[in-house]
Amino acid sequence: MIVAIGLLAACTTPPRTPAPVVDRTPAPAKPAEPPKPPPAPKPVQPKPVADPNGYYTVRKGDTLLRIALDFGQNYRDIIAWNNLANPNDIKVDQVLRVLPPEPGAGGVQTGSVTPPSGVEVKQPSAGASVPATGAAPHKTAPRGDKKAYSEAALAELRAPDAPAASASTQVAKAEPAKPAEAPKPTIQQPADEDGVAWIWPADGKVIGGFDDNRKGIDIAGQLGQQVLAAGDGKVMYAGSGIRGYGNLVIVKHTNSLLSAYAHNKTILVKEGQTVTRGQKIAEMGNSDTDSVKLHFEIRQQGKPVDPTRFLPNR
Repeated sequence: MIVAIGLLAACTTPPRTPAPVVDRTPAPAKPAEPPKPPPAPKPVQPKPVADPNGYYTVRKGDTLLRIALDFGQNYRDIIAWNNLANPNDIKVDQVLRVLPPEPGAGGVQTGSVTPPSGVEVKQPSAGASVPATGAAPHKTAPRGDKKAYSEAALAELRAPDAPAASASTQVAKAEPAKPAEAPKPTIQQPADEDGVAWIWPADGKVIGGFDDNRKGIDIAGQLGQQVLAAGDGKVMYAGSGIRGYGNLVIVKHTNSLLSAYAHNKTILVKEGQTVTRGQKIAEMGNSDTDSVKLHFEIRQQGKPVDPTRFLPNR
């Protein structure tokens, strides 16, 4: 009886389920992604070159202001040399004179001669007589008084002037001679071979050095910080007509040297104005760029050169 009950209990016990089998085979590793190739360097724009006669062929993307900057010329001169009716309408493959014509060359008018500042030039009025070349100048000295002839008048004319001269000499000897003042020492600023003494155009850290793409140096600063003329010269351009430079000032120092000041917030000078070394010409800004900075260039014969070769150590 007991055996039957045990067999009955065994029949009613549910069957055991086997434990699940987990496949722990490691998943295959993903193939490593190939490294990305480095970005291709920006193509360097070939430098513009004039032919031996001083002419240049316009390329795609050129503007008159850019051409003037690249050749170190005043854009107004290029307009005059080429008789351009519309300086904003220059075309690809158009040939322009970009270097001054030879003296005496005909057919080119570079503008009237302007007298130096502060000098008034008067033209002779209509009908006024002009003496011929080589004619004796008209005397304007006062005439002597005429006296009737007499022995007394003759004696007065023949009398020596020694007493008067002697009196004046005695007065001069009575006063002690003053020692000559020693000349004040002058501080000589270092100058380059063209005679230009340079200073840094702004205070700040140099955050970008000279290379073929930058063509100058970048100086970090604060919005509105003063920008100074790096040397004596004349403002050749003041405006925002050259792409990539923002509000730009160009100062011409000699026939071969000019300096450029880009990305300004405000321009404080105008074209044709004479500026001196250290004069405030603009306020630093971020026009046509992504941060507040001054982009400073020096160009020699129109070619960009490293400004740190000219600027003093600091």
